[in-house]
Amino acid sequence: MQFRHFRLCLLVTLMAGMSGVCSADDDKEGGLTATDNIEVFVSSEGGYHTYRIPALLLTKNGTLLAFCEARKDNRSDRGNIDLVLRRSADGGRTWGPVELVHEEGGDSKTTIGNPCPVVDQSNGRIWLPLTRNNDKVLMLSSDDEGKTWTEPLDITSSVKLPNWTWYATGPGVGIQLKQGKHAGRLMIPCDHRTREEGKTSYSHVFYSDDHGKTWQLGGSAEKHTNECQVVELHSGELLLNMRNHWNREAKVAEKGGKRAIATSSDGGATWSPVRFDETLIEPVCQASLIRINNEASDSDTLVFSNPASIGKRRHRMTVRLSTDGGKTWPNSLLIHERAAGYSSLAQLPSGEVGCLYECGETETYETISFQRIGLNTLKSVRRE
Repeated sequence: MQFRHFRLCLLVTLMAGMSGVCSADDDKEGGLTATDNIEVFVSSEGGYHTYRIPALLLTKNGTLLAFCEARKDNRSDRGNIDLVLRRSADGGRTWGPVELVHEEGGDSKTTIGNPCPVVDQSNGRIWLPLTRNNDKVLMLSSDDEGKTWTEPLDITSSVKLPNWTWYATGPGVGIQLKQGKHAGRLMIPCDHRTREEGKTSYSHVFYSDDHGKTWQLGGSAEKHTNECQVVELHSGELLLNMRNHWNREAKVAEKGGKRAIATSSDGGATWSPVRFDETLIEPVCQASLIRINNEASDSDTLVFSNPASIGKRRHRMTVRLSTDGGKTWPNSLLIHERAAGYSSLAQLPSGEVGCLYECGETETYETISFQRIGLNTLKSVRRE
């Protein structure tokens, strides 16, 4: 395992066409000292060509699990791909060895991926939905902090309509609802395509109201939405933050380049019309969104991460803070200037935020790295 040491600076840089952020790559005197940035998965190590598609989960007992796709032969999204994890018992400071979670067919070209785990806080059970060849939806579970996993259960018929083709769970994490009549519901954000519309994509959710015994399909957002993450606000309203495919699929440039947002007031059964967040710029890429737990039950503090860049190039991994449920994002911290892709956030036992993200010198993403960030650090750096 390799370590990178960064210092966080409080200089806000201005870029044409985008908001200023403070960079953890800038080694400036006078900045705040950051916790070590750790390379958790490194390409070509452990018998795998490439590691991609991270998902970061904190268990009920405080173990941090870092999941990802382990691509055996090349960087391709399809092929001989396994699902693996590493675990940390000290908030991400050190990590155990790579562990195989699930694979199929030995050397066959079976794609196991799109991890989107969720913890049932009532009993600590971890539910791990994933996909086989972006077609079948599988569900695994663990009752021992992810040390062992059940055999996968095929739940496709419960959560995928007959005319749906491509299907992806997450990637990222699911949530458990806490408010109102849907309290306890386990919810998994996903996306799909239909046979009739070809490559046109839709975000959607599925959920369980019986602690994972059965799963059922929820509502879909409007078309040209894709990989997504969901949070529950203190009001009980759900906020769905989605990858935007308006320019890619419909060639409508003015609707592209920023995250798509929808809300639900009925536990994910239906979703509002899509709006676009002008602050959350993106180069068409997955992103992460979590709500911070604190003593104030009415707090709507959210943390968001993605490559905050304009155009097709994915770079500038940025972590943002909102204290008003995503209405505004006044605080931004750049943690990696160069190539960066998918990411996954988790609140750590210390109260800090952990960000597991793809990064490197190029978009081959040589590593999946982990950065610990204090909330006070995020609050001290303001977007201008």
